Amino acid sequence: MALNHTRSRGRNYEAELQRCRPEGAPVEFGDYHPLKPIMVTDTKTRRGARKGSTSSSSSSSSSVPPDPLSSMLDGTDPLSMFAAASASETPTMSHSASTGDLGRKKKEQDEDAVGPDFEPWSSKRGEILARFTTTEKLSINLFMGSDRGKAPSPGSSAVSEKVRTRLEELDDLEEGSQRELLNLSQQDYANRIEELNQSLKEAWASDQKVKALKIVIQCSKLLSDTSVIQFYPSKFVLITDILDTFGRLVYDRIWTMCSDPRPLPDSFTVEDVNDTAKETCLNWFFKIASIRELLPRLYVEAAILKCNRFLNKSGIRETLPRLTAMIRGIGDPLVAAYARAYLCRVGMEVAPQLKDSLNCNFFDLLGTFRQISGESVQNQLVLQRVETPEYLTLYSPAISWILQCIAYRAPEVILLTEMMERCKKLGNNALLLNSVMRAFSSEFVAARATDFIGMIKDCDEAGFPKHLLFGSLGRSLACSDPPESERLTILNEAWKVITKVRNPQDYINCAEIWVEFTCRHFTKREVNTILADIIKHMTPDRAFEDAYPQLQSVIRKILNYFHDFSVLFSMERFLSFLDMFQKDSVRVEVCRSIMEVFIKHQVELTRDPVILNAMLHICKTMHDSVNALTLEDEKRSLALLIIGFIRMVSFGRDFEQQLSFCVEARATFCNLEPVLVQLIHTVNQLAMETRRVMRGSHSRKTAAFVRVSHTFITIPSLSSIFSRLSLYLLSGQVALANQCLSQADAFLKAAVSILPEVPRSISVEGKLRSSESFLLDFINNFLATVLVVPDHPEHGVLYLVRGLLNMVQDYTWEDNSDAKVRVYISALPLLAAMCQETYLYSIPKVDSNETLYGGDPKFLSEINKLCETLIGQILDHLKALSRDESTKRQGAVAFSLFGILLAHGDLRNNKLSQLAVNLWNLSHKHGHCETRISVRTLEYMKHQAQQPNMVHLSDTVQRLTLQSRT
Repeated sequence: MALNHTRSRGRNYEAELQRCRPEGAPVEFGDYHPLKPIMVTDTKTRRGARKGSTSSSSSSSSSVPPDPLSSMLDGTDPLSMFAAASASETPTMSHSASTGDLGRKKKEQDEDAVGPDFEPWSSKRGEILARFTTTEKLSINLFMGSDRGKAPSPGSSAVSEKVRTRLEELDDLEEGSQRELLNLSQQDYANRIEELNQSLKEAWASDQKVKALKIVIQCSKLLSDTSVIQFYPSKFVLITDILDTFGRLVYDRIWTMCSDPRPLPDSFTVEDVNDTAKETCLNWFFKIASIRELLPRLYVEAAILKCNRFLNKSGIRETLPRLTAMIRGIGDPLVAAYARAYLCRVGMEVAPQLKDSLNCNFFDLLGTFRQISGESVQNQLVLQRVETPEYLTLYSPAISWILQCIAYRAPEVILLTEMMERCKKLGNNALLLNSVMRAFSSEFVAARATDFIGMIKDCDEAGFPKHLLFGSLGRSLACSDPPESERLTILNEAWKVITKVRNPQDYINCAEIWVEFTCRHFTKREVNTILADIIKHMTPDRAFEDAYPQLQSVIRKILNYFHDFSVLFSMERFLSFLDMFQKDSVRVEVCRSIMEVFIKHQVELTRDPVILNAMLHICKTMHDSVNALTLEDEKRSLALLIIGFIRMVSFGRDFEQQLSFCVEARATFCNLEPVLVQLIHTVNQLAMETRRVMRGSHSRKTAAFVRVSHTFITIPSLSSIFSRLSLYLLSGQVALANQCLSQADAFLKAAVSILPEVPRSISVEGKLRSSESFLLDFINNFLATVLVVPDHPEHGVLYLVRGLLNMVQDYTWEDNSDAKVRVYISALPLLAAMCQETYLYSIPKVDSNETLYGGDPKFLSEINKLCETLIGQILDHLKALSRDESTKRQGAVAFSLFGILLAHGDLRNNKLSQLAVNLWNLSHKHGHCETRISVRTLEYMKHQAQQPNMVHLSDTVQRLTLQSRT
């Protein structure tokens, strides 16, 4: 850098590097070492020692600062103190007493409550509502009573009047006005039931208890209606929600009455309940007993079954058998089955240890199976045009729930054996067999899989389809393994039945389940056979269009077990299976799932042609789905998956094949810009790998190879201006490293030529931001590269630097911006570095300007003139800022230029030194320069002045110090 034809100061980069390195100091390995852990030991007064004397084995010196983490080991941390305080507040008890009580309590809790291993009803609720649907019109008949059912007025305080009113209300429960809602859709029906649930809560909150009871009774009556029989399981779910709400409200009310003045403990006994609460509880049971119809009386009493705890110890134990016997009076077997399911549900909530009632309900249910073939049920099915197999599936949720309750914490071996025997006695009842396989643990079912297959064979095909039974068996075998010697036999026997299923939807529902068993225990040969069978069944009449979820599940299960993609793609039918996904969104989703598994599990780079061809096909499918309506996030997601595949492709030292792959990929994925960017990086990496293999000395063949690069024609196709700029610069650096000077020159000139296209603002994460910071970063990187780029023989001196500065001069910068001047300031260190006899860095086998010009005076003169021009532009800008009264910006620019003059200028020149002093004064004139920075700068200058060739800085330091004081 120069002013008035003075050159920049000479630099010895190696000597400066040595001076910057910190001084090393030997470490003394004695009692103290900086990395030695601090040992914290407990110091206690020894018995018999003098008062105040302590013993300590700590070897740490008192001068060593304490470790803040180790110091907490003495129990003074907040958590330890809190625990100690809690312990001190707890009453002491003997160890034997405490452990004995805890043991008894734990045993009682285990017996009296279900644990987290029991699947709750709430988890089955959504599945039932989604599975049992109808398009038929539904109706609701409600007999809500007359106006006599209102609560008595506050003024009626006479006991006889109150009793009379209550009796009238009870008589009115099932009489009065009728409200009938007809032609309701399934959603309308659910909405009406929810409205009734809200009405129940509102009536209860407004102290209209009898009205609440009426709502529950009338809703319970709806469970006797089987006019739309396919919807009955869902109706049961909706209405029992209301019963559950009512049961909680009654229990909470009585609980509250017992909690005055102290709350009632969870493990309360009858003796803890006051007389008022007992009387209220008994009153509720009397009200329910007065209900005339069996079904609502049964359901409502079951809903408040838990309230028996307030009356006597054995109330629940006595009530459950009575309610179980009452269900025998229900004539419709389906209605009776769900009544038993509800009784078992509330029974498991309040007394799971009472297994006898559960077993009795189940055996009673078995006894009703003969009613299914009776005249009443069959006439009903004919009237509603429902087939017997479909009707039998309506029992599944009820039977499965009852069996789950029975199997919970029961000796499963005995139970399973007994259930299997019951199935045989009932002629291998398929419905029961299906429920048994679903209810019992998969381990026990898998261990007896062969026995179950034999029982399935003996079942009547007309009553319950066998493919449903094999589906239930397949679910168990997908979770637990049968004996190894039986696996092939099991698969063959199951597939003999599955492959004969005519209905495509029934077929794929069952086949999808057994795919996991096949993938889990067999090889690609068996999986390929199953895929071929699925294609055979699902292709005719394009049946696959109605089974995309099941087909996607098949793909997911295969991908879960086959992570070796050379094996996966060697299955003849795998790609043919993918061809069945002809809906665009589904096909892309399947391809995406394959790519995600590939990226996750493909650890080694591959060149396998089978994998490459298949993955290119899959990636092309994803790429071709992109159109003008595709969201940017979707494009980015797909591009990342394709990029993950490209990064896993390697042809080793066959660089020409690698380049051919990149060329093919560029043509294939031209619509996804991030993929093109990755391909450019891959080609540049390929060029650098070639350089590494050749150890920097290219042969004629490799030199020609690295020159034949497709990046120069790919970069202009990118829409992002900053992607183009960075890739032009990076590709130019790669070309320069490979001694391709003409290519490097072309890349760098192209980068300069597109600078005017940079917009003043860009979108970053959906928000508009100024592009100045990005542009300045690029220009600084560009200037750092230009140092080692030799000038073109047909162009003038420093033509790249001049071209860049001309573009910067003509660029339309933001108003009130100092960006252009900052570029000029950034260019000054580059020009100073170009004046040195030896450059700071160089590229092997590339002659930079230091070699081309060899310190030629004309070359140095051109640099000095350019420096003078830039400094003149900066000073003019400072004057303009002074006129605009932009003192803060003026001080910042002045201090930046001062730093450049200090680091690179030859301050032995008096005028240059005076300029530095003036810039210092200008930067401090209005107090905008930080004192800390100023102090550190002066300290640096004092340190530099101690160097033999920098003594002249002492005078400048004195002048700056004097100016600072004044």
